[in-house]
Amino acid sequence: LCPWNFLDKNTGMAIYNFQGSGTPQLSLQIGDVVRIQETCGGKSLGIFPKSFIYIKEVTVEKKRNIENIIPAEIPLAQEVTTTLWEWGSIWKQLYVASKKERFLQVQSMMYDLMEWRSQLLSGTLPKDELKELKQKVTSKIDYGNKILELDLIVRDEDGNILDPDNTSIISLFHAHEEATDKITERIKEEMSKDQPDYGMYSRISSSPTHSLYVFVRNFVCRIGEDAELFMSLYDPNKQMVISENYLVRWGSRGFPKEIEMLNNLKVVFTDLGNKDLNRDKIYLICQIVRVGKMDLKDTNTKKCTQGLRRPFGVAVMDITDIIKGKAESDEEKQHFIPFHPVTAENDFLHSLLGKVTASKGDSGGQGLWVTMKMLVGDIIQIRKDYPHLVDRTTVVARKLGFPEIIMPGDVRNDIYITLLQGDFDKYSKTTQRNVEVIMCVCAEDGKTLPNAICVGAGDKPMNEYRSVVYYQVKQPRWMETVKVAVPIEDMQRIHLRFMFRHRSSLESKDKGEKNFAMSYVKLMKEDGTTLHDGCHDLVVLKGDSKKMEDASSYLTLPSYRHHVENKGATLSRSSSSAGGLSVSSRDVFCIATLVCSTKLTQNALRARAGWRMKPQLLQENLEKLKIVDGEEVVKFLQDTLDALFNIMMEHSQSDEYDILVFDALIYIIGLIADRKFQHFNTVLEAYIQQHFSATLAYKKLMTVLKTYLDTSSRGEQCEPILRTLKALEYVFKFIVRSRTLFSQLYEGKEQMEFEESMRRLFESINNLMKSQYKTTILLQVAALKYIPSVLHDVETVFDAKLLSQLLYEFYTCIPPVKLQKQKVQSMNEIVQSNLFKKQGDSRLSN
Repeated sequence: LCPWNFLDKNTGMAIYNFQGSGTPQLSLQIGDVVRIQETCGGKSLGIFPKSFIYIKEVTVEKKRNIENIIPAEIPLAQEVTTTLWEWGSIWKQLYVASKKERFLQVQSMMYDLMEWRSQLLSGTLPKDELKELKQKVTSKIDYGNKILELDLIVRDEDGNILDPDNTSIISLFHAHEEATDKITERIKEEMSKDQPDYGMYSRISSSPTHSLYVFVRNFVCRIGEDAELFMSLYDPNKQMVISENYLVRWGSRGFPKEIEMLNNLKVVFTDLGNKDLNRDKIYLICQIVRVGKMDLKDTNTKKCTQGLRRPFGVAVMDITDIIKGKAESDEEKQHFIPFHPVTAENDFLHSLLGKVTASKGDSGGQGLWVTMKMLVGDIIQIRKDYPHLVDRTTVVARKLGFPEIIMPGDVRNDIYITLLQGDFDKYSKTTQRNVEVIMCVCAEDGKTLPNAICVGAGDKPMNEYRSVVYYQVKQPRWMETVKVAVPIEDMQRIHLRFMFRHRSSLESKDKGEKNFAMSYVKLMKEDGTTLHDGCHDLVVLKGDSKKMEDASSYLTLPSYRHHVENKGATLSRSSSSAGGLSVSSRDVFCIATLVCSTKLTQNALRARAGWRMKPQLLQENLEKLKIVDGEEVVKFLQDTLDALFNIMMEHSQSDEYDILVFDALIYIIGLIADRKFQHFNTVLEAYIQQHFSATLAYKKLMTVLKTYLDTSSRGEQCEPILRTLKALEYVFKFIVRSRTLFSQLYEGKEQMEFEESMRRLFESINNLMKSQYKTTILLQVAALKYIPSVLHDVETVFDAKLLSQLLYEFYTCIPPVKLQKQKVQSMNEIVQSNLFKKQGDSRLSN
C-alpha cells in the first residue's frame, strides 16, 4: 500500500457523485464540501476517490476551539453558489411537476448565474465592468427569488447583503421598500416582453451578432515534418470558406512550433450574423499543409529540396447544431475531429473537403481535439461577457465579408485574395511543372511592401506568400486565401505581383530554377474605386525573369485577359509585348478578390456625392444619394453621416445645401426605421452619442424643420414633411446632441437664442395642429404620434416649464371633436415621460 500524507490545503468540493459501496467509504453528491485529513497516491483507495474532489482555497478562523471555514471566493461568488444550490432543487421539482415554462425560465437564469460566476472568479475584469457585473448578478438573484417566492435579500447601494445586527430597523425598512420596488419594476419589464429568454437557443436567435470560441487541445497526426493547420468555418453546400483562417504552426515533434502556445491555442470566429445561422450546414474544417520534402517517402534528406508546402489532408466536423444553439456548447467538452489524408498526388485540399463532407472514413485515431462554445455578441461584447474564455491573447478570426451590423468605430481595410486555379503548359519540359505561386504586394517601382500579407489569424504578417505545390499537375486548383492589409493612403499606388516557379524535388536542381512566368493586378482602378468582388482572369506574362521584377516592364502591359481580347488582339500577337515580356496564350491564372473596407467603399459613395472633388456637381450628386442601395448606406452609416454633416459645416455661412443635406438625413433615418434595417438603430444611437461632432448643425436642422412646418401649415405643398415627421425623434436627437456639444465647447453661449429658436419651432408645430386645410389632417395624425418621442431629449436642454406650456397648447389647439383617439394615445405616451413626473416644474403634472 502507498503511504498516507497530510494535505496543506485540505478543503474540497465534490465535482462528481460517488456512491459508497462499503463501510469505510463515504457517499458524495456534487457540491458536498469535505475536509480531507490524509491522501494517498492511489486513485481509488480510502473513503472516496481523490479525483472526485476539487481542492478549494479557504481561510480557517478559530474561535473558542471551533474552526470556521471561509471560502477565498469573493462574497458575491459565494452567494451565487448558494443561490444555485437553492434554485437547483426547485428546478428539479418544476420538471417533475411538468411546469415547463417556469422550468425553462429558472434554467435560463441559472445558466446566466453560472456564466457570471465564472466571470467574477476570472479576476480579469476592470473595476467599472466588475461593478456593472455585480449589479447584474444581484438583480438576477433578487428577481429570481421573488418569482420563486423565496426570501427577499436586502442590500446596500453596492449590492452587499445588509447585516441586520449592524443596521437600524428604519434603514432596513427603507432598503426593503426600495428592493421591492426595483423587483416589481423588473417583473413588469419581463412581462412586457413578447418572448421570454428561455435559454441559449432563444438568445442566439435574437442577437444580430454571434461568435464561435474554439480551443485546440491537441493535434494527433503522424507526419514527421513541420505542419501548418488552417482552421476555418465552411459552407459545404456552397463549397466555400466563410471565415478567415486561424493558423496553427505545428512542429514535427508533436507540439506547437512556439512551445509557449501549448494549451493556449484559442480562437474566436466573429461577425457571424443571423444569415450565417440560417445556413443549412456549417462545418469547422482544418486544412493541413506539411512543410518539408516533395515526397515524404524520400529517404535521402540531404539531397531533397526542403521547405516546400505540400498538401497533407483535412479534418472536418459538422457544427451546425452548435452554431444554431440547438446543441449545448460547453467549453469543457472535448470533440474529436478525424483526419483524412491526401491519397493521391493530384488530390487538391479543397476537392478533398467535398469528398470528406459527403462520406466518413476511418481516421486511425488521427485528428484534432478541440473544445468550443457559441458566444452571443461581437468581439467587444464577448470580451466583456466571457473574460474567462476570451482575453487579449485570444486570436480573432473575422468573417470573410462584413458583419450584418457595422458599429461606428469599427474601421476595417482588409482585402482578401484567393489563388483560385491555373493552367500551365509544360513547353519544353518532359513532364508537367510543380508550380509554386509567389505573391507579394509591390509599390509602383516594383519594390515589395514589407509585412503586407497575412496568411492566417494568429500569425505574423509576412513579405510574400508561397502557395502549396502540387506534384506534376497541369491545372492546379489552390483555393488558398490570404489577407492584404495596407494603409488607405497606399492603396492607389500598389499592385499585387504573382510569380510562377517550377520547384524541383532535388535541391541541386531547384537552386537553378527561375520564375518562368508572372501576373499582376492593381488593387485600385483609375476611377478611385477598388477591384470588384469576384473572380479575375489575369494575363500570364512570359520572358526574361529579371524583367519580371522590373515594374516599368510589366505595368505597361494589360493585366486582365479580357482587356487583350476586347481590343481585338489574339493573345499571341507581338503587340501584346513590351520590355522583354510578352503575353502567353497558353497559360491561365485566376484569382478572386473580396474587399472588406469601411473606408474604400465609402470613398465610392463620396465620389458619387462629389462633395470635395467636384463641388460644382454637389447639388446633383446629393440628390443621387437617395438612389444608392439602402444596404450600402446603412452598412457604412458613420462615414455616410460624416460626409453629410461635413458638407453642412463646410458651408456653414450659407444655406445653399441645407435642404439637400436635411432631406438626405431624413432618407437615411427613414431607411433605419424600415423593418429590414431596424437592427441598425443601435448603430445610429451609438453614432449620435460617440461620433457625431457637428456643433453648428442644430441651427441649420431647426431652420429647415421650421420651414417645412410653416409651409405645410399654410396648406402649401411640402413633399418631404410626412417623412420628416416620422423621423422627428432622431432629428431632435441630432439637434440636442449638436447643441450639447456646442454648449460644452463654448461654455453655454447662445443659450437664450437656442431656447428662443426651440420655442418658435414648437409654435410652428402648434400652428400645424391648428391648420384647417385638408392636406394637414394626415400630418396632424403623424405629429400626435411622433411628438412624444422627442421629449426625452428635448427636456435635457430646454426649460421644463416652458416645454410643458407648449405641449399643453399643442393638445388644446386641436378642436375637441377632432382626432380624439389619436389625441388620447399621444397623451398617454406623454404621461409616461419624465417630464410628466417632474413635480412643480411641469404644467402637465399639475
